[in-house]
Amino acid sequence: MALQLFIIFALSLLLGIASAIDVFRGMEFGYSGHNGPDKWGKLNPTFSPCSTGKRQSPINIQRNLTVHNKLLKPLTRNYESANATLVNRGYSVGVRFEESPGDLWINDKNYTLQQFHWHLPAEHHIEGQRFAAELHMVHRAADNSAVVVSMLYHESKADPLFSMIMEGLKHLGKENTEVPLGTLNINELNRRPRKYYTYVGSLTTPPCTENVIWIILGKVMSISKEQITTLDSPLNSHCKKNARPCQPLNGREVDMYDELN
Repeated sequence: MALQLFIIFALSLLLGIASAIDVFRGMEFGYSGHNGPDKWGKLNPTFSPCSTGKRQSPINIQRNLTVHNKLLKPLTRNYESANATLVNRGYSVGVRFEESPGDLWINDKNYTLQQFHWHLPAEHHIEGQRFAAELHMVHRAADNSAVVVSMLYHESKADPLFSMIMEGLKHLGKENTEVPLGTLNINELNRRPRKYYTYVGSLTTPPCTENVIWIILGKVMSISKEQITTLDSPLNSHCKKNARPCQPLNGREVDMYDELN
């Protein structure tokens, strides 16, 4: 009798674990099929802003609808070398900093760079044009508010920043794997952009948290076909094109900074 009770208990435990795994799998998101972007809001209650939010990202930037805001200031960044780790999340590949690599100031508030990652193809459009790739540099303030600096890329010459992590990418495995990069020098990112666009949006992956300040640099950079292929290969099969579609502007203002005007 005791043996039978133990077997029943063991089976119940295994079924419970299996159910928990099924629930977890149901919460995963992708970029196509039953867990694609149009389904994100229903995968998990915490993902609801993905479908109900009114300030979502990315967006299509139309220059004739932007506001030339003369109150905007030059984008000043203070980055330096820092210890970093290459990370494959399955839905994106990025770099996490193990110590502060520097920060930027927006509206008299300090935001520290925490990580950056890529999307293939780009998520933000300009005048309806989609670019080959987009880099998101995620900054956080002490109160956890976020600023994301975006760099758009067209396919052409190799990107110097990306070249620094190419060797690490060759050793990066599938989802949830990491490769230490050691000290990564990102000083070249301190260059002040002549032009940028800014608006208030959201994270572009679940839970699609809103009130994120976006800064999209006006200069389009270049990335090589080899770099795109290397960046794409570790991603999960349903995340090979990890770009969320553009979201409605819903009356939001997109401001533009241009130091020449």
